Amino acid sequence: MRIHLLFKKEELNEAKLNATKTVVVFDVLLATSTISACLSFGARTVIPVADEEEAREIAENLPTEEYCMAGEWNGLPIEGFSYPLPLALQGEVAGKTLILRTTNGTVAIRKAAAARKVWIASLLNSPAVARKVYEEYEDETILLTCAGSANQFCLEDFYGAGYFLSELIQLAGENAVQLTDSALGAKSFYENQKDQNEMLLAQTQVGRAMLEMGVGEDLHFVSQKGQLEVAPYLSGQKVICDTCISVYNN
Repeated sequence: MRIHLLFKKEELNEAKLNATKTVVVFDVLLATSTISACLSFGARTVIPVADEEEAREIAENLPTEEYCMAGEWNGLPIEGFSYPLPLALQGEVAGKTLILRTTNGTVAIRKAAAARKVWIASLLNSPAVARKVYEEYEDETILLTCAGSANQFCLEDFYGAGYFLSELIQLAGENAVQLTDSALGAKSFYENQKDQNEMLLAQTQVGRAMLEMGVGEDLHFVSQKGQLEVAPYLSGQKVICDTCISVYNN
């Protein structure tokens, strides 16, 4: 099992993605956490869009009661969109299609679309995704793709990828996994900080911004490890999951 890690979405070469690559996308703060949570809250599907115009075009073809639009750009709210905080969306998404536009995470998912399969992972659901990746592995290279932020490295994504690796290696065994140096670095970093998840997220640039916004409850929520039995993946232009179970307790 060959595993490589990309530090930011801009390193993802779309021209080289094909049936020999599986991609796992991490945007711990916040898109992949929001997607995983909303599916566990009962959303029918999530559509990651490139911009507001695409979101509105999709919405025009859906009955008003069947969709919810959420998004941000550079951390700022978008007019006519709910802000994409998982707990804020909890009461809005059940039975609906979530149309989601974000600065980094949805962009990373769209960039990865040509891969054999694209999985959506966060601290909340990495064990569930690791099991699916292990069960469906067919000798392809696994690319762990950290979304980053505006072409910059984000520590929370690196930590999330390390957590995912620790779960996957427990399933496959150390001898079955070949890690590149970047993947090994994520694994080692996580192992040295494994019990510091909430504190670490709170110290990151995005985490500090969330605390300044007064949304510490959401930061606490997305810092919880293995709370959602959800393994979302990209199917066409939509993110879906076969089974979505929340085991989160406030």
